[in-house]
Amino acid sequence: MTSRAPEFPEYIRENYPAQGRLFGDFLGGLWATACEALDVPVEQSVRTTRMLRSLLPPWAHERIGSAPAQPSYVADDGFPAEMSVNWSGAQPELRILFDSLGHDVVWPGESVFRSRRLDHVRETFTPRAGRPTPAPLWHSIAWRPPSGVVHKTYFGLYSWPHTHREAAVTDAMARLGLARAWADARRRVETVEGEREIEFFAVDLTDEAQARVKIYYRNHDAGLAQVERVAAVALHHDSERALAAYRTLTGERPDAGEAALSCLAFRSGVDRAAESTTYLRMPALVPDDGEAVERTAALLHGQGVDPGRFRTLAAALAPGPLSEGKGVLELVSFRAAGRPGDVTTYFRLPVYDRPPPSPLSPVDLG
Repeated sequence: MTSRAPEFPEYIRENYPAQGRLFGDFLGGLWATACEALDVPVEQSVRTTRMLRSLLPPWAHERIGSAPAQPSYVADDGFPAEMSVNWSGAQPELRILFDSLGHDVVWPGESVFRSRRLDHVRETFTPRAGRPTPAPLWHSIAWRPPSGVVHKTYFGLYSWPHTHREAAVTDAMARLGLARAWADARRRVETVEGEREIEFFAVDLTDEAQARVKIYYRNHDAGLAQVERVAAVALHHDSERALAAYRTLTGERPDAGEAALSCLAFRSGVDRAAESTTYLRMPALVPDDGEAVERTAALLHGQGVDPGRFRTLAAALAPGPLSEGKGVLELVSFRAAGRPGDVTTYFRLPVYDRPPPSPLSPVDLG
């Protein structure tokens, strides 16, 4: 979900405590650091850190080198994981997203419903359904204390020709009983000017009635008005609130920066996209992470969220002074669907010395 490597001075990269450590130890340490910054009780922090380590793929037992042995598309230096926090509600929700890198991930205690939900669509993203390659699988763990953990799975479509992406999504939505909603959303999105491509298909692995199916678009050279028109495809969306949030992050510039993302969420029983989320890439909009944090803090404050814990978390995850780096706070998303403070911040870490070759094939957007 990135397009360029983060920018950090050499001394910051040299001092960042990642290389030589096991992936699992490093990510477990980040999770514990985030729990401390978010004032999570120590017992809950220890328990969920152990849970995280047990759920990571086999690459968690390998050591981090100076360059990725198998580059991932999660982060633009090839690192296979990112951390994010959603700030709505009484307690922030802590998340880690990671690339399976071809390994199977089995959630402990998953219900038959969860297995069937994923199995309904898994095959359509493989060569057995005529796709050029298997879609990479990403997984997410989301935890809002003191609730239980929620699991999500993402199919990466970014290396396929557009016809295969559209065919796979259409097939998967039909299998999940959402064909009508997808047809409506697709028709509405196609009326919005500009260029964009479907990049991900995701499912919530839960048996709750509010479980979502999500389709992500990457926008190219889009203005704020364009990404807002895509967001307004959703049934539950407040355009006035959304535009105000975007402008806080962009500093009043009219464009949405580099490769903004639009996510449409679908729910059973709703015959159109139910909600939408817009993701803006902060490195394309600000000179450094210090400014990115200040703009995001202003957005949180305007949404009624005390930005204190966010500032503490950003400082704890950054490898050096926020004003001397760029790219730790990679994405900030906003959803205007009735819930106040629905802001999510996405953190990338400067793990590798140099970016890997791009995993993507050139795409003709025309």
